[in-house]
Amino acid sequence: MKVLRECFDANRAWAVRMRERDPGFFERLLRAQTPELLWIGCSDSRLPPDQVVGRLPGEIFVHRNVGNVVVHTDLNCLSVLQYGIEVLKVKHVIVCGHYGCGGVHAAMTPQPLGLIDNWLRHIRDVFMANREELEAIADPAARQDRLCELNVWAQVANVCHTTIVQDAWRRGQTLTVHGWIYALADGLLRDLGLVVQSTEQIPAAYRMR
Repeated sequence: MKVLRECFDANRAWAVRMRERDPGFFERLLRAQTPELLWIGCSDSRLPPDQVVGRLPGEIFVHRNVGNVVVHTDLNCLSVLQYGIEVLKVKHVIVCGHYGCGGVHAAMTPQPLGLIDNWLRHIRDVFMANREELEAIADPAARQDRLCELNVWAQVANVCHTTIVQDAWRRGQTLTVHGWIYALADGLLRDLGLVVQSTEQIPAAYRMR
C-alpha cells in the first residue's frame, strides 16, 4: 500500500506545483484538449511519451500497446487514430518504438508466453518479411535493435494504409506520419527518416481511391 500512498502524495504535490506555475492550467484543460501530436508507442514503463518530448497534459494524444503495433483489426487503436485525426485534428502521427523492447525480444524467441503470443505474431511477421537481412546480422543485440527499427517501419506503413489516414489526406487535411525510435541507454529519440504526407507515398495496392 505504501507505493499507492506515494502516488497520491506525489499527485497532490504535482497539482500544487502546476497551479503555482500556471493558475489557469487546469481550467484550460477542463475546457478542451488541443494536441497536435498523436503518439503510438510501446507500453514499456521506461518510455513515458510526454516526458521524453517535453509535452504538458493536453499536448499529446497517446495510444500504447506491447510492441507499438498497429493492426487493421484492432478497434482500440483505430478508434484512437480516428478520434485523434477527425475530432482533435492532430497534425502529426508518431509511431515510436524503442531499442531493448521486450515485445520484440519475445517475438524473436520460441518460448511460449501465453495469450500475448497471438499479439506478438504481428512482430514475428515483420521478422519473417525481413528474415534474410536479420539473419545476416551476427550480433544478437544488433539483430534485435534492427528488428525494433523494422517494426516501426511496418507500423508506420500500417497507419498509412488505414482508411482513416487516407480519408484525411483526401479531405486535404494536413497530416504527417512519422517513424521514431527511442534509446533507453541515453534517453534520446532518433528519427528513422519516415515522413509520409500523402497517398502518393504508399504502394498503389494500398491506396483507397
